[in-house]
Amino acid sequence: MASRLFSPISIKKITFKNRIVISPMCQYSSVDGFADNWHLVHLGSRASGGAGLIIQEATAVSPEARISPSDLGIWKDEHIEKLKEINEFIVSQNSIPGIQLAHAGRKASVSAPWLGNKKLDFAQGGWQTVAPSAVPYHDNEPFLPEALDNDGIQKVISDFKAATKRVVAAGYQVLEIHAAHGYLLHQFLSPLTNIRTDEYSGSFENRIRFTLEIVEAVQSEWPSDLPLFVRISATDWADGGWNPEESVELSKILKEKGVDLIDVSSGGLVSHQKINIGPGYQIPFAAQVKKEATILTGAVGLITEAKQAEAILENGQADLILFARESLRNPNLPLDFAKELNDEIQWPKQYERAKI
Repeated sequence: MASRLFSPISIKKITFKNRIVISPMCQYSSVDGFADNWHLVHLGSRASGGAGLIIQEATAVSPEARISPSDLGIWKDEHIEKLKEINEFIVSQNSIPGIQLAHAGRKASVSAPWLGNKKLDFAQGGWQTVAPSAVPYHDNEPFLPEALDNDGIQKVISDFKAATKRVVAAGYQVLEIHAAHGYLLHQFLSPLTNIRTDEYSGSFENRIRFTLEIVEAVQSEWPSDLPLFVRISATDWADGGWNPEESVELSKILKEKGVDLIDVSSGGLVSHQKINIGPGYQIPFAAQVKKEATILTGAVGLITEAKQAEAILENGQADLILFARESLRNPNLPLDFAKELNDEIQWPKQYERAKI
């Protein structure tokens, strides 16, 4: 009997050959937002390694939307050519290319992790960050984020819309909107970072307004027959913050608006978060959203073993399993997992002699 992990699933017109997804992971390896051969090999090797869906790292919709100066971007047409090449290779491996569109908000303008992950001031090549409110992530930052006014909000919405048009031109077949991990959309969702006094703050309905406007802008350019995902942080892991109950309510609304799947992560909003980390620690949130919002969910977070992933699917806690660090350790993770679960799957013909 075939495993659930290696059973196909169809969302809109796309059929994924299995439930294994490569989670979007920043590589901090771009110049001026351009993809290069590192991204081709990184993403391509995971496609040849057997994953059903490859979601490209958080990709900035504008220069100021980047986390670091080395982030991928899709804010100009010149970015499309290399991304299209990468996607064509992914498709050639019978995998589906996806992208995560993002705006880092107040968490932007920092150095790459191996350069200290430090906030960059203007002399170091940093830039003015934006947020719903002028509240910094760390108290000792060299400058405050600038609270977005109405024109600034409309610019971000327009940036997501224009980026989506390029996403289509580059040949992506899944688009995920990043509303998690303390980045701009998440900053609007949480009362810990959104202390505005206008129609984008205060009540739950007001705090989700910006995210819904982004979804609508993306949908105006994204084909209606292709899957649309939204990644959320189910909880801020901090008192008074965004919580699982609000995540369920938002997911219900997103489903009504035509979103196909909620990619359920957590945390990342505030530096004083207290996370109870352990194997599969975010699975209960994915299960709650799936059950109570009756929408497809993706599970992510310290999922490292084939039987662990299979159990999540068998228990009805999620529909897709996203692998991040474990896939960094092993690009051929699906090939190994299939062997462990006694599933017969197609290998790249160039690798077939290694099956025995």
